[in-house]
Formats: sequence, structure tokens, C-alpha cells
Amino acid sequence: MRNYPVFQISEKGEKKLREGHVWAFDEELTLRSGNPRDGEIVDIFSQKDKYVGSGFFNSSSKIRIRVISKSTNDRFDESFWRRRLSWAIRYRWDVMGETDFRCCRLIFGEADQFPGLTVDRFENILVFQILSLGMELLKNELVSWILDILRQEYGVSIDAVYERSDVAVREHEGLSQTTGYLYQAEGFSDDLGITQITENGIRYSVDYIRGQKTGFFLDQKYNRAAVAKLCRGKKVLDCCTHTGSFALNAARAGALSVTALDVSGEALDMVRKNAELNGLSDRIETVKADLFDYLETLQNARTKPYDVIILDPPAFTKSRDTLKNAIKGYGEINERAMRILPRGGYLATCSCSHFMTETYFKQMLHGAAERAQVSLRQIEARRQSPDHPILWNVPETDYLKFFIFQII
Repeated sequence: MRNYPVFQISEKGEKKLREGHVWAFDEELTLRSGNPRDGEIVDIFSQKDKYVGSGFFNSSSKIRIRVISKSTNDRFDESFWRRRLSWAIRYRWDVMGETDFRCCRLIFGEADQFPGLTVDRFENILVFQILSLGMELLKNELVSWILDILRQEYGVSIDAVYERSDVAVREHEGLSQTTGYLYQAEGFSDDLGITQITENGIRYSVDYIRGQKTGFFLDQKYNRAAVAKLCRGKKVLDCCTHTGSFALNAARAGALSVTALDVSGEALDMVRKNAELNGLSDRIETVKADLFDYLETLQNARTKPYDVIILDPPAFTKSRDTLKNAIKGYGEINERAMRILPRGGYLATCSCSHFMTETYFKQMLHGAAERAQVSLRQIEARRQSPDHPILWNVPETDYLKFFIFQII
């Protein structure tokens, strides 16, 4: 006998959930029984009174129910959540391997059936980001269970868990923004929120308190290695470099010179520190400038100073309403890069917005190439690394498009 409040879902909403999505919106739902409280688990039934799924209810959110199970056999107790966490972490161990398991995304929200929860591992530091009320109410237990699983199943001891729930989208869930330590081991010193990691053989200082997102973009791990293969003996421009990850991979691979471009002076300070950390300072130059302005200046100069250009901008759109302007922006920077590169040069370009679908991104690239009067020879088409798994029929999990071309 199930004692959860019950919602009835529209036929359209039911179809979407049956096909694999995990969100039910307010306009799709009608309360049938019970008095649900925000953050509580509720059941969803079809118009024909068939069980569809269970999830976290939140009256403050347009995503009224975030589905966590589609099985009536599930009971949402400690053993259920520990089993889910164990599966998710084991998946990372399997697909990343022991070395890359040290720095990877342990939990990727809906793709791991933990809606709104991100957990990144940076060696002995975990960084949490929580965007849903259901996960917020389980926060302390989740920290305890994950630490226990890592210790018992992998022999991993974590020094600290830091929360970076400092994003405005929490307000849509009726949650305030918050940061701070959720756990600190005895004797731990935070060293101002800086920790060191190794990725692709390169060492980085990661600022998990003040850095963007959780402090480091783990999703490009293997894309960085793919681009680096082309950089030996080349002059490279890494745009929107952040902490210098593409730039450092290029320099370590034997690039003749690397220009690391970013609009943030703080980011470039970290690039220089990371370059020094790896003995690559002599090959990396930092430039503080706006991406659009810098590319325009290079194009107008009519020189060909770079053999490889990497475009890794932040998401130009976070909603469908701004997609048109985003396509225009992506088109502008890609066209300029294509004009700047010599024939035979290489362009690595990406978008990290799920609203910018692969179809839209390819159409944009076709248009940019036509205007630049070049042809694109595709070398690779890639996605985010597998610790950020794509859950089919949940397009929000399929966000990173990454292409490497030769300009001919």
C-alpha cells in the first residue's frame, strides 16, 4: 500500500515520461489525493489510473515534480539512496579508470537520477551544487553516504566537502543561494579554497570557492587531449581560456607558442600560476581582452598569426528566448576564426548550451564557413566526457557539442 500524495498527469505529460524524460510541469498535473508538502515524494498516475512514476514535489517550481523512480517496488529509504549513489560512483570508476576517477563528476543530476544535484571530485575535495529542493532536504545524508561509499568501496578519504550552491536558478525552487563547507576532516586546512589536481598529466591549482561553476570544467577532459594532438610545432590561440586548460594541453604537447585569452584578470592570474606549476611559462602568453573585440582586431590586421584556434566560450544562451542572438554570436566568432586561420589551419569549436542543439550548431558552422569562403574538413565530432553521461530523451543532459576541423 502506497501512502504518497497522488497527482494525475495529462496524456502529453505521460507520453513524455514514458519516453524517458524526468520532469513533470505544473500545467500537466492535477492533484488527485493527499496534501503534498514541498520537497516531499509524490506519485504520478495516468488519466487511465496507471502508475507512471514518483518524484519530488515543489509548488514553487514550474518543474512541479522531478521524477526519481518509475518502479512501484522502490521505497525511498537510506538503502535506496545508498544503492543509487553506489551505482553512480561505480559507473565513474568503470568509464574513467582509476587515474581519471581522482578528478571527475561523481553525480550528474538527472542523468544519475539525482535531480538538481552535482558532485565533482577534485582529488581529496568534493564540491556539491544543489539546484532542487528534494536534494536540498537530503543534503547532509548525501554527504555522509558518499563519504562512506568512497571510503568503504574505493579506499578514498576525502578531506573536505564544499557547497557551491551560489546560482540564481535556486530561487526558482524557493531556495536561497548558499556556499560553505559541509564537511571538514580533522586537521584539514582550507588553504583559501585552493587545491591541486592532475588531469592529462598536467597539474592545476583549482579555486573551488571563487572559481566558475565548481572551480574547474571537468567535461572537456578528453577534448583537450584530442586538440593537443594537433598542436605540436603550431602557434595556438586559446579563447576563453579560464584556468588555461586547453592552453596548457597545447603547450605540453609541443606547441611553438600559445596565447591564452580571457576577459577575466583573475582567470589569467590562475593561468600564469598553472603554467609555472608545469614549467610552461616560456610558451604561454596571457592576453586580457573581450573575445569578439580581439578576433575582430586580428581579422582586420589581415595577418595569419595562428595555426590553431580554440573557441570555448561560456554558454551564449540559457533559454530558448535568447537562442536567436546566441546563434548570431556563435556565428560571428566562428566566422572570424575561420578568416583568421590560414588554409590548413585547425579550428576547435564548441557550445555548452543544451538549447544550442547539434542541428543548430552545425547550421551555424555551415553559415560561418560560407561567409568566410572556406571549407571545413571534419576531424572529430565529440561530446562531454562520460562522467557527464547523456540520458536519452532528457535533452538537458546532452549539452556539449565539440568539433575539430581543418580549414581548407
